[in-house]
Amino acid sequence: MPHILTTRARAKINLSLHVLGRRPDGYHELESLVAFAAEGDALSLEPAESFSLTVSGEGAGSIGAGADNLVSRAVAALARRRGGLASGRFNLEKNLPVASGIGGGSSDAAAALRLLAQANAIPLDSALLHEVAAELGADVPVCLAQSTRMMRGIGAELGDVLPLAPVPALLVNPGVPVETAAVFKALGLTPGERCGSQAPIDPSEVASAASLVATLSARRNDLTAPALRVAPVIADAIGAVECAPGCLLSRMSGSGATVFGLFETQEHARTAAAALRAEHPGWWVRPTIIGG
Repeated sequence: MPHILTTRARAKINLSLHVLGRRPDGYHELESLVAFAAEGDALSLEPAESFSLTVSGEGAGSIGAGADNLVSRAVAALARRRGGLASGRFNLEKNLPVASGIGGGSSDAAAALRLLAQANAIPLDSALLHEVAAELGADVPVCLAQSTRMMRGIGAELGDVLPLAPVPALLVNPGVPVETAAVFKALGLTPGERCGSQAPIDPSEVASAASLVATLSARRNDLTAPALRVAPVIADAIGAVECAPGCLLSRMSGSGATVFGLFETQEHARTAAAALRAEHPGWWVRPTIIGG
């Protein structure tokens, strides 16, 4: 590893999220169409004799750089399984809000695994990386490749990559962290309870912005209602995005509180972002591209 390595930890967007049921062991089974936005955190790895982590960026105050940071946990988990792992000095530029339903921490962990794989000549599709990713959290496996695909079960079952056309979008977080556990508790499923399934998505259904919007209109995010009970302000964010000129669809991502909007053009998304920042200066608002 002679040079500094860098990667982008892109925001994970649940375009749809269906809860299939709750397993007897308490875990919830999901079926979600996952895509990634251009907006994200940035992670670098500089050669050094031992591991260290620094955190910078606008979101640095929300997380620490200790053993609980998902970058630290990713390095430790891979080192336990791979003797002599080359590591070094990591710097995380934290741009995404925490506890926000767009997989910031999971994407950071996956980014760390990608950099370690590059530094140690580990294939990105190796079973080792995917085992470590699944150990770190439900969203980490899908964040490894940052490709549009279906995610099923508790996160480790990944479908084929889908050719999602780049879609102008807006990400809005109303400034309220939402814990995933609280949302699932509000959902109220009992162990063993089932909720049904949805038909698989054909690649042609996401090949254009129009087909994607039509596909998503027939699907949903089952965590929206319980998330609104935990943080009612999410409804304000959904409505504000939905009413913006050029918005094709507005929906909550993951367990919230971040909302995404798909737009006709990038100019529509940028104009909506400017208006929302002026109206809600405390909200986190980012025009971006999803897919591609």
